[in-house]
Amino acid sequence: MRYTMIPQLLAQLFKKPFTNKHPKKYIPSSSTNFFKNIESGKETMVPPIGTPERFRGKIVYDKEKCIGCKLCLIVCPSEAIVFKAEEKKIMIYLARCTFCAQCNDICPVSCLSMSNEFLLADTDKYSQSLIVE
Repeated sequence: MRYTMIPQLLAQLFKKPFTNKHPKKYIPSSSTNFFKNIESGKETMVPPIGTPERFRGKIVYDKEKCIGCKLCLIVCPSEAIVFKAEEKKIMIYLARCTFCAQCNDICPVSCLSMSNEFLLADTDKYSQSLIVE
């Protein structure tokens, strides 16, 4: 039982890393400036690896299909969904969302679904990119 980890450690020294070098081959000095340069077209991003089947990414909301039944509000464990009474529609705060997909499962008209989008980081948790309506 002694030294059982040493062969495994030596084997891993010579293997390639399992991770993907995303978003750039080398670490940028400033992530904020790097993403601004990508938006302006000065730099390109290394594409991420594909997401697995049934990946739970950013929620997609089809506003026209929604009937305003409020079932998603009831099952949301993080209370990330807010009902807008004047429009009889919902608004989802992704900064609060736990991506559990319970709202998708309970929706009777399937107006909610999960996308493959996972790059959701932002400096402001109430930014428009983190609110789905």
